[in-house]
Amino acid sequence: MVRIRMKRLGRTHRPFYRVSVMDIRKARDGESIEDIGTYDPMVQDKSKRFAIKMERYDYWLSVGAQPSDNVAMLVKKLKTNRWGTAKPAPAAIAPKQPAPPAAEEAPAEEAAAE
Repeated sequence: MVRIRMKRLGRTHRPFYRVSVMDIRKARDGESIEDIGTYDPMVQDKSKRFAIKMERYDYWLSVGAQPSDNVAMLVKKLKTNRWGTAKPAPAAIAPKQPAPPAAEEAPAEEAAAE
């Protein structure tokens, strides 16, 4: 059985995926039959994160390949152009102001002695 799924590349904390046509028995990062696209979740513009050769995707579907849930969801978003909106960056928190130095007062005992 053949699946269209993502193969992880990249490094730690910087993922990058290839959309690959693979035998279902192969490991996630194993040998693929054909690479048909890419997905880079670190790109800021959501519409530019996913790129795929749609004619090859349609061909593999026609010969019986099954897309994974993630690939099917990304292709659906690509076809309908519904990527959503990015959340705005959280507001920066202003640093705490240091407390003003206390005015030094003479102790009450010394004032009474004078």
